[in-house]
Amino acid sequence: MTERTNRTVLLRGGNVYSPADPFATAMLVEGEHIAWVGSDGAAEAYAATADEVVELAGALVTPAFVDAHVHATSAGLALTGLDLTGCPSLAEALRRITEAAQAGDGVLIGHGWDETGWPEGRPPTLAELDAATAGRAAYLSRTDVHSALASTALRALAEGLDALAGHHPDGPLSQAAHHAVRRAALAHLTPAQRRAAQQATLARAAELGIGALHECAGPDISSEADLAELLALAAEAAGPEVFGYWGELGAVDTARRLGAVGAAGDLFVDGALGSRTACLHAPYRDAGHTGTAYLTADQVADHVVACTEAGLQAGFHAIGDAALDTVVTGVRAAADRVGLAAVRARRHRIEHAEALDDKSVAAFAELGLTASVQPAFDAAWGGPEGMYAQRLGAERAAALNPFAALLKAGVPLAFGSDAPVTPLDPWGAVRAAAFHRTPEHRISVRAAFTAHTRGGWRALGRDADGVLVPGAVASYAIWAVGELVVQAPDSRVAGWSTDPRSGTPGLPDLTPGGALPACLRTVVRGRTVHLA
Repeated sequence: MTERTNRTVLLRGGNVYSPADPFATAMLVEGEHIAWVGSDGAAEAYAATADEVVELAGALVTPAFVDAHVHATSAGLALTGLDLTGCPSLAEALRRITEAAQAGDGVLIGHGWDETGWPEGRPPTLAELDAATAGRAAYLSRTDVHSALASTALRALAEGLDALAGHHPDGPLSQAAHHAVRRAALAHLTPAQRRAAQQATLARAAELGIGALHECAGPDISSEADLAELLALAAEAAGPEVFGYWGELGAVDTARRLGAVGAAGDLFVDGALGSRTACLHAPYRDAGHTGTAYLTADQVADHVVACTEAGLQAGFHAIGDAALDTVVTGVRAAADRVGLAAVRARRHRIEHAEALDDKSVAAFAELGLTASVQPAFDAAWGGPEGMYAQRLGAERAAALNPFAALLKAGVPLAFGSDAPVTPLDPWGAVRAAAFHRTPEHRISVRAAFTAHTRGGWRALGRDADGVLVPGAVASYAIWAVGELVVQAPDSRVAGWSTDPRSGTPGLPDLTPGGALPACLRTVVRGRTVHLA
């Protein structure tokens, strides 16, 4: 869709979520920026000269969402191909794999299986996978994308696989072996297949009111070509903006060459809890080990120093408590070398940051680290019967994803999906944070919404974006909603916030079980990229 970016658009007759006027019902956009926010009565002065007048009919206008952690090609492949997310059993997974294998040729790529909820309690064996795929090369990533099933035909394409860490002759592959078969599978994607997958992700994001994505790429995740093609596609197409991160140790020059905003993202300090590769201080409840450490504190320190001196954002994937301690120790050592102020100024980011305690939360605040977190993880795996409790036990599981503690300590939050690990679903993520399975970790809907809009821009160092105020970039979404409310964990806070004297604008009711808002229109920098 092409559209002049110097057009004047007046929106009126709705609710505009703006700190400039908590009771605003109208908004004027000129080109790529917001020009005015106010009441319908005052909007009459602009109606005659506007190029377009949008009658909101009670709809809600908000800043567009920012998804601060995605893998666009993999997410697109899940959207358009074999998605095993939510598959109820091993038998059903094998049936779906067989059906998909019979429907095409080349390497079969799928995602989303999770044995923790299957009655069989295990993933397929290699023999079962080979039978289902009828000899076809197949790569099927687990829901956390930190281990995968690989058929014999695909394993044969990864030279020296049996000598790599994480190799298993009959079961899922993890660590270096997983990275090897993933590279082999993705290497067989044609440019047209990759572009179609990326287009599917961008289109789905626009449909959900997402105006910007942070792509977390790297040599063990995708490829330089994959990131370069995604950034080029986003630049030429009318859709969400894409900001790339390149997760490779010391790769400042590579990040700059690729046009990435940081040498950050999924630079692995450890793995994931579901695959039992997140690095812990105490052993897993259901395994006799503590996971996997990929980086040392010294390596973390060297990377942070290199990025800080180059004026780039550094960042790491860290989930387990031992991995997070490694990150904190390394960043603190970097601050000793280049100065705390210089480190804080770069807003280095940590992806996932699940197993935080009070000490590490305080360290995040001290070091100016941004927590790039995924509330949908708790919705999918939290609770006394969830995967977290299976892996760690109920007490340790209940300590994960402490959003309220992070917010209280002043740690910046940026929400994302980690798609395809969990699907693009911004309102679902806001709901998951506000109704966390552990009540003490809950935050208000307003705080969660801010983390999923302005928080993503702040993580990029762009503090002026992500709000609907005059002068801000006109990236917004229009939603069909019912009554607007104020929801907070503390009833006293919620009670005061609904008092007109507080000037607190309302948001949709996100009580679990209710329908989520439907996106009517998504606009990025003044251009309409989705119209329902």
